[in-house]
Amino acid sequence: MAKRVWAVTTGEAGNVSQAEGLADALGWPFESITVRLRGPWSWLPAHRQPPGLLYCGLHERLPGPWPDLLIGCGRRSASVSAAVRRDAGGRTFTVHILDPRADIRLFDLVVPPAHDGLAGPNVVATRAALHRVTPEKLAAAEAEWRDRLGRLDVAVMLGGRSRAYRFTPETIDKLASGLAGLDGGIAVTASRRTDPGVLDAVKARLPQAWFWDGTGPNPYLGMLALARHIVVTEDSVSMISEAISTGRPVYVARMAGGGRRLARFHASLREDGIVRPFEGRLAEWRYEPVNETPRIVAEVRRRIEAASGAQPAQ
Repeated sequence: MAKRVWAVTTGEAGNVSQAEGLADALGWPFESITVRLRGPWSWLPAHRQPPGLLYCGLHERLPGPWPDLLIGCGRRSASVSAAVRRDAGGRTFTVHILDPRADIRLFDLVVPPAHDGLAGPNVVATRAALHRVTPEKLAAAEAEWRDRLGRLDVAVMLGGRSRAYRFTPETIDKLASGLAGLDGGIAVTASRRTDPGVLDAVKARLPQAWFWDGTGPNPYLGMLALARHIVVTEDSVSMISEAISTGRPVYVARMAGGGRRLARFHASLREDGIVRPFEGRLAEWRYEPVNETPRIVAEVRRRIEAASGAQPAQ
């Protein structure tokens, strides 16, 4: 039987992509829910929550009844996931994506990135972020965008300021100069975190490139599908994870800042020959496309079936 599924986040694009990506791949109808916690619930981790989160601690009440499966992603949504599991008497199976920064026993399954180093009997780590990109969606996007994007040699995915990374005049200049020295068709898209000044600086150096202005259909999947090479800024684990699911050469563009956790993520992909740093030159190499979502789908189904003692759901 199909399950009733929630994908719960606090609205960050990368977290939504992971929670919805897993929910979508499971094939059951799901509802995407954005939660906003009030203080003091928003200040404390999931294992130190005062009572009343589900009834007093949210700006919007959650719709009942509780789901069969709750997929959460992000530290703050972990508190909601744990509270629903407790209130449902364990009848809601909970999957938490990323390190919840809380006792992992509060969840049925935790799916952190491998570079976090989290381990336990209910932990299944991934080498890349979960997402909704599939070969079928790429094939459809290729057909949709082929005429508009034409021969696309390089797709450029720009991120922006995060807790760990930021653009500086030096990193912007290095990226723009490197792109300007390439031959062939280039298409550029920005994220919601991309500062307009960064986009303007890149545009000034690439007058012949195709830029998405944020209006009309989003070309992101079309760019992934059509590009011979992909350049992604290093701040976004999600965009890098989606890019390496294509099997195309992926270059990671340097920004200022960084941290040990993300450095381990980047180093792992470089050491496995999956990505290379962007130095203003293009090369060809092959690797097995990386897509962790199907593996986690199988694990979620297996554990739900083991917990319920039911026959495998279709």
